[in-house]
Amino acid sequence: MSYAEQTLPEFDQEFANTRKVLECIPDDKLDWKAHSKSNSIGWNANHLVDIASWVEGTLNQPAWDVAPKDGEPFQPSALTTRQEILDRFDQNVAAARKAIEAVDDAEMGKNWSLLQGGEPMFTMPRAAVIRTFVLNHLIHHRAHLCVYLRLNDVDVPGMYGPA
Repeated sequence: MSYAEQTLPEFDQEFANTRKVLECIPDDKLDWKAHSKSNSIGWNANHLVDIASWVEGTLNQPAWDVAPKDGEPFQPSALTTRQEILDRFDQNVAAARKAIEAVDDAEMGKNWSLLQGGEPMFTMPRAAVIRTFVLNHLIHHRAHLCVYLRLNDVDVPGMYGPA
C-alpha cells in the first residue's frame, strides 16, 4: 500500500471534521479570547488554514525557514470572515491532497527540517512531519477552537460520533 493510500483516509476525515468546525464560527466572535494569554477564535481558525498549506512544502522542499536571515519571515494568515477562512482552507486542503497523491513513497522517509534563521528547530522524516506537524497539530488547534466555540454557546459538530 502506498503512502497516499495509507494517509489519505485519515487526512480526509480530519480535514473534513476541521471544516465542519470552521463552518460554525460566527463572524462576530473571531476576536474572542478565553484568556488574555490565549489566542483568539480567529487566530486559531487562521492557524488551521495555515496548517493545511504546509503539506505541499513538506513534500516538495527539503526544509522551510520561517525566519530566513536574508528574506521575509513567515506571515500567518489574517483572514477576517468565516467565508474567507473556509475558501482559503478549501484551497489549501485541495492542494495538500494533490501533493499527497503525487508524492513518491521513497521521499517520505527522507528528512525534512523546520528552520528559524537557518538553524534547525527540528528535523524528521517527511512522513513523521505530516503526522505530527500537520495532522496532530491540526487536531490540537481544532480542539482549542471547539472549546472556544462551546464557551460562546456555539454548537460544535460531532466528529467521531454525536456531539
